[in-house]
Amino acid sequence: MRNGMYTDRERCARAVRSKDARFDGWFFTAVLTTGIYCRPSCPVVPPKPENMVFQPSAAACQQAGFRACKRCRPDTSPGSPEWNQRADLVARAMRLIADGVVDRDGVPGLAARLGYSARQVERQLLAEVGAGPLALARAQRAQTARLLVETTELPMADVAFAAGFTSVRTFNDTVREVFALSPSALRTRLPRRTTSLPAATPGTLVLRLPFRAPLNPDNLFGHLAATGVPGVEEWRDGAFRRTLRLPYGHGVVALTPNPDHVGCRLTLSDLRDLTVAISRCRRMLDLDADPVAVDDQLRTDPLLAPLVDKAPGRRVPRTVDEAEFAVRAVLGQQVSTAAARTHAARLVTAHGDPVDDPEGGLTHLFPTPEALAAVDPDSLAMPRTRRATLTGLVAQLVGGKLSLGVESDWTQARERLLALPGFGPWTVDVIAMRALGDPDAFLPTDLGIRRAARDLGLPSTPAALTARAAAWRPWRAYAAQYLWATDVHPINFLPV
Repeated sequence: MRNGMYTDRERCARAVRSKDARFDGWFFTAVLTTGIYCRPSCPVVPPKPENMVFQPSAAACQQAGFRACKRCRPDTSPGSPEWNQRADLVARAMRLIADGVVDRDGVPGLAARLGYSARQVERQLLAEVGAGPLALARAQRAQTARLLVETTELPMADVAFAAGFTSVRTFNDTVREVFALSPSALRTRLPRRTTSLPAATPGTLVLRLPFRAPLNPDNLFGHLAATGVPGVEEWRDGAFRRTLRLPYGHGVVALTPNPDHVGCRLTLSDLRDLTVAISRCRRMLDLDADPVAVDDQLRTDPLLAPLVDKAPGRRVPRTVDEAEFAVRAVLGQQVSTAAARTHAARLVTAHGDPVDDPEGGLTHLFPTPEALAAVDPDSLAMPRTRRATLTGLVAQLVGGKLSLGVESDWTQARERLLALPGFGPWTVDVIAMRALGDPDAFLPTDLGIRRAARDLGLPSTPAALTARAAAWRPWRAYAAQYLWATDVHPINFLPV
């Protein structure tokens, strides 16, 4: 297990000596003699072991006075997989910080969302991550600022505002402290290094989203494209495109799979949403996963091993909006993919907020729970029982009795979902897998999974399959992707 790996000096030193990119984001190497910090795969000659200090986060390195390496750019590492595979307080706090909650609502707002005191949250984060919420948010602002400096021609004052700084002076001081360069020197030194395409549309940024290899894009992008809601999502010119509802405005993103990164083209109505938009896109594509750990565990089952060896690195397609996905899960109960898309498209056209998309065919944001709560149930073209299920879900979301956001307690959310009328194990598990992000969510009653299990020689009854799947824990959601991928359904293939 790699949790707390940075405390194992020998393992960390081995990873640094071998320049193992799999550990980028798991820990950071601070070098006492140079005052800089690096990712494990930094291409420079490794320092002597006695000169290395290992830290769990970039924020901890910065708080200790170390500057980011100009060669390996550790601030651009994939995020630690720990925060997306756990449901404890620290993991929930890290997900909220990545979603920009500290910048918008401060530490009191973060603590309130978590249901703990600010002091408790601070103490837990310091103990495990080596930095408190303010330092973690500051490190994130610095990373966003660097991204904007290097990939846009925005004036520095606009960069500071978009990255979440309260003043240009604080922005300048932070960039100098973290990167040992002024913002203008940072722009001159690496002119548009991460830009691959011109951003012709105002408010558009083009950047790269890193991930840990391997990544198999087939079922990931195939699922998102095949289940896409017309007007909200589309596949166009080799990219998955969708609209985004964000804290300060809205956006449109185009995500393109590439061998060593995911191309990301973001058009935002308010640049303050950049950090949140990136975080949500990374979460939807499961880019912070550790595919080596997942696949190694699944290979221990001799009947799953051939599937893993054939196409390693499958990810779990998730969502940018948990409430939206829960609504779509209800619309998809006991109907085909095409029928679910049709039901969702009707809701979008009637109740979604319209947006302009000069580069494609997107027309709306998915309706909010508040907008759906105002819908006359009799106007919904679906069976009466499903209408009741949908309205019950929406009422819980609007009333605040059900939280499905990144801060949610997975066990509590499951219990509250199961208590709603019309919610059985399949619906709850698919929401847990794709909205809550539980890497161990499993759907033993799903017909596709049962059929794949039978064809592979695995048990196919729900009880027996659940017993066999115990050996796949804590990665049963990934096992489900490998099982589903044995079918010829369009969700398993990149669109042509």
